Amino acid sequence: MAGTIAIKNGYVFDPLNEINGETMDVFIKDGKVVRELSAAELKDAKVIDASGMTVMPGGVDSHSHIAGAKVNAGRSMRPEDHYKSNLQKTSLTHSGSGYTVPSVYKQGYDYAAMGYTTVFEAAIPPLEARHTHEEMRATPLLDMGGYLVLGNNFFLMRYLRNGDIEKAAAYVAWMMKTHKTYGIKCVNPAGVENWGWGKNISSLDEANIHFEITPRETIKGLSELNERLGMPAPINLHANNLGHPGCYAITKDSLKIPDGVKTSQNMDVNWAETKINPLRDRSVYLAHLMFNSFAGTTWADCESGVKDIADYINNKDHVVIDSGCTPFGEATVMTGDGPAIHDLYTLTGNKWSNTDVEMECGSGVLPFTYSMSNPVHSLQWAMGLECLLLINDPWKTIMTTDSPNGGPFTKYPEVMTWIMSEAFRKQTFSECHKWANDRSDLGGINRELSLYDLAILTRANPAKTIGVSHRKGSLGLGADGDVTVYNINPQQLDTNNYEALLQAFRKAEYTVKGGEIVAVKGDIVSVPEKRTYYSEVHVEDEREKEMLADVKEWFRYYTLGFANYPTPEKYLKNPTPIQINVVR
Repeated sequence: MAGTIAIKNGYVFDPLNEINGETMDVFIKDGKVVRELSAAELKDAKVIDASGMTVMPGGVDSHSHIAGAKVNAGRSMRPEDHYKSNLQKTSLTHSGSGYTVPSVYKQGYDYAAMGYTTVFEAAIPPLEARHTHEEMRATPLLDMGGYLVLGNNFFLMRYLRNGDIEKAAAYVAWMMKTHKTYGIKCVNPAGVENWGWGKNISSLDEANIHFEITPRETIKGLSELNERLGMPAPINLHANNLGHPGCYAITKDSLKIPDGVKTSQNMDVNWAETKINPLRDRSVYLAHLMFNSFAGTTWADCESGVKDIADYINNKDHVVIDSGCTPFGEATVMTGDGPAIHDLYTLTGNKWSNTDVEMECGSGVLPFTYSMSNPVHSLQWAMGLECLLLINDPWKTIMTTDSPNGGPFTKYPEVMTWIMSEAFRKQTFSECHKWANDRSDLGGINRELSLYDLAILTRANPAKTIGVSHRKGSLGLGADGDVTVYNINPQQLDTNNYEALLQAFRKAEYTVKGGEIVAVKGDIVSVPEKRTYYSEVHVEDEREKEMLADVKEWFRYYTLGFANYPTPEKYLKNPTPIQINVVR
């Protein structure tokens, strides 16, 4: 049960409240941040002395692959991933194993040890939502939610092609409630459907087979539907041609499509106190920018195209990105972009799995290793950091590894240190293939992000972007009592001493979740309850009835009955619906 905590004398970084390293106290009561505690409450409170340390809100990861059938496929494909990294059972915690794709218990503990308290699954296939929720339910400590994959859905492609926006909106609303999901995910729009026939799409205005809808129409339609419904998050876009030389051009053109789409976040929630407007102001969230930013025509002449996209984003206000950084070492590639992962299979010859999820989407899984001696891998490392350093406004960026695609989330401390320490980047450059320097702009960047910037990239902006800033990502009055204390003294910060930064980020001094201390110096000390968020989207009953007539008619083509399609709330741990588009 949430207790009373006083975190005293820390250097606080809370960007949503414009607090930049001020020495102050943070008080938590009944799981929420409060302005102060009475003398009696202070007497009984648990006190954390954060003198000389950095205090931030609990970490928020807005894009990670940690639950569902594809993740489980990754676990089963990598037995070596498990015997190399394991966790022993204690009187409090379960055992676990896995490095790039940890088991559910281990991933919850690993995130909490680093100071993270909220993580969103980046891609939930509707037909596999029950399984995804079962894994999310079993993941300890983390508040969670997920994005529903809709960019190649049969019903939506038909509705958008026919211009039937009312039914399309009713369908999206019904699907969110039915599968207990939070936002819209769009992967290789219109292209994954072609992959069911061994084909793909290579341009924004190429129509797919059978449905005759283009990526441009799909992106435009979904972004407009998203705002029409008042969804908490912008559409989460995985652009076409991902991972191919020259793909930066279609990525940049894709970002232009939602320009002018007015954001409308219509959430019926109680908002924590913030000085900065916590409402989201972006109409598109481009996932893992690095993978969508290759310039060149072949792998022989490929180079970074990040700067061109960054220049565009620097002059526009409707885009937010996450980086998809690639720290070197083992990874497991998993994506709803079947054609992209098949191309990777032909390049590497690694073992490969592919799934077509009936009339909704697809996915693929492939083990991978990023090597410093490999020219393209070294270039990718540089490009991932460019995504965070070339975009001027940190409120347009979110730090990720697209875990486990670019690398496991446990590599976040390395990414944090690279963007804060030019010395660490130079050290890594010295070990990389020369392509990292020759074919990117990273070597000419001397920018070092501050702790305040880091709090934006890993807390405030992910929370604001995906619509959980009413309770996450800040330390304002009424926010969840999620706090990270790092053993970093901002007054004595030396970015040349990057080993000290690495150690501090790898194991937070304290992680507090909902007013309970859950980790101390990386050791799990309590396992409080968690929540699962989903969007309860409201539309007119008549529109939903008309749409459901179509769905039930087509459901004879599914391999399961209509009654077995929804995900009941019993699959969720502490289900927490967010009321969307409520008419009063």
